[in-house]
Amino acid sequence: MAYEEVEIEDMSWDEDILAYTYECPCGDLFQITLEELKVGEEIGHCPSCSLYIIVKYDPEDFAESSDTEREASETVQPPPIAA
Repeated sequence: MAYEEVEIEDMSWDEDILAYTYECPCGDLFQITLEELKVGEEIGHCPSCSLYIIVKYDPEDFAESSDTEREASETVQPPPIAA
């Protein structure tokens, strides 16, 4: 059984570990990475104990962009030419 259900908005983004975090009663932090969210994972684990949370979020907010969108965003644009 999950310790708690937590809205993604109530979690904090940790730039160092590239994960959303939420305080665990053991003193550590529950964690769920951006990659986990992109594949539909909803369980945030604590690395120090056996507790876990269910993260409530809209999967569409973290869905991978389509190949076409990704290719378009990766296309290198030439620098503007000064007149």
